[in-house]
Amino acid sequence: MKITELAKAKINLTLDILGKRSDGYHEVEMMMQTVDLTDQMIFTLRQGTDITIECDVSYVPTDERNLAYKAAKLLQDRFSVNKGVHIMLHKKIPVSAGLAGGSSNAAATLRGLNQLWELNLTTEEMVEIAAEIGSDVAFCVYGSGTAIARGRGEIIERIPKAPPMTILLVKPQISVSTAVVYQNYRSELVKARPNTKAMLEAINEQDQKAICDNLSNVLETVTFSMHPEVQRLKQQMLSFGADGVLMSGSGPTVYGIVLKEKRATKIFNALRGFCNEVFLVRTC
Repeated sequence: MKITELAKAKINLTLDILGKRSDGYHEVEMMMQTVDLTDQMIFTLRQGTDITIECDVSYVPTDERNLAYKAAKLLQDRFSVNKGVHIMLHKKIPVSAGLAGGSSNAAATLRGLNQLWELNLTTEEMVEIAAEIGSDVAFCVYGSGTAIARGRGEIIERIPKAPPMTILLVKPQISVSTAVVYQNYRSELVKARPNTKAMLEAINEQDQKAICDNLSNVLETVTFSMHPEVQRLKQQMLSFGADGVLMSGSGPTVYGIVLKEKRATKIFNALRGFCNEVFLVRTC
């Protein structure tokens, strides 16, 4: 028996840090949106209780360091599952990029094994389990759409989908540690904070221009300081004519919303001239 799931990348339309929690995590409020850059995951039932992962790119770990493995092991232990699984991961989402690739893989694993192992969990039950794996996993369980994430990212408020938009994703040839970025965050260095209410209003009204105007991520102050090339990339995308540009998550991926399709293609081709990982995607 085989089950196939798609794991979609996410971008942050907003990301704000409200303070430090007693458990060491940061209290966040962020608006998240899926895009149609996807990893494909194929789950095959196997005899015994082994969990194995195979990936078509060599730099992705296939052991317990992989969040998909952690998700499978958590389900297996929590519900005393006496079955195993082989997971084939076809990877397209860049790693350590601020696009929740690993988190989305973990969420797809919860959905896939819920079917394969016949656990009959509700979406809400999977969201609760997801919170134990990683901060972005809960949002990714829903598969697609737009939401506000609070707490450390695990409290999800579903909101109307953002309007269809063409988006350019560009990942520089560096990787960024989310933990290091959060550790180096200093609130006093933030000059402008996200306006979640204004962004929510823009989405409710399906106002693409207002969405572009309200893009905001307080972690840019940290990542730009550590990696000035990320800031230069943002400035370059704006100069090329993107209508709204923001770093996603802790970076280093920068995305640009381009409201005119022809212009998006031109900017895409221009960026391909000096960046290897450039993707032309849409909200979904």
